Amino acid sequence: MRTERARTTLIALSALALAATLTACGADDEKAPDVPETATGTLEQLAAKADCEPNIQTDAKELRQANCATGDGTYVLATFATDRGQREWINEANDYGGSYLVGRKWVAVGEAKVVTALRGRLGGTVETGTSHDQHSGSSAGGGGNEGSHSGHH
Repeated sequence: MRTERARTTLIALSALALAATLTACGADDEKAPDVPETATGTLEQLAAKADCEPNIQTDAKELRQANCATGDGTYVLATFATDRGQREWINEANDYGGSYLVGRKWVAVGEAKVVTALRGRLGGTVETGTSHDQHSGSSAGGGGNEGSHSGHH
């Protein structure tokens, strides 16, 4: 009888643990509808999903970049030929601060509230750059490469 009671208790505890696990997963699932699956596509396709008419600034094989303006604010939308090119771009741009919405082979850069609103349309992951004060005064010709990432200042 003792073995039967121990077995029943073990089953009950297992059921409680499973229920707790399912409840925890369910809590995350409730938040999931707010963020769609991460968008993919060309710069123009991503801009259309974000409700933006892209103003193309860079149109190269490895990088396409456009300025966008929506009711949420302005941002830069960029697409990349390779994952590596994207990561290198983000790593370099990270020094300028800002908020980045990152998808596969694309990034949107803008103020935090704009990036948050875009995430509701494009999905993706939010990254935040670390601003360094030495960059803030370098636009007057300090010899840096700040001109290569318009929209990050």
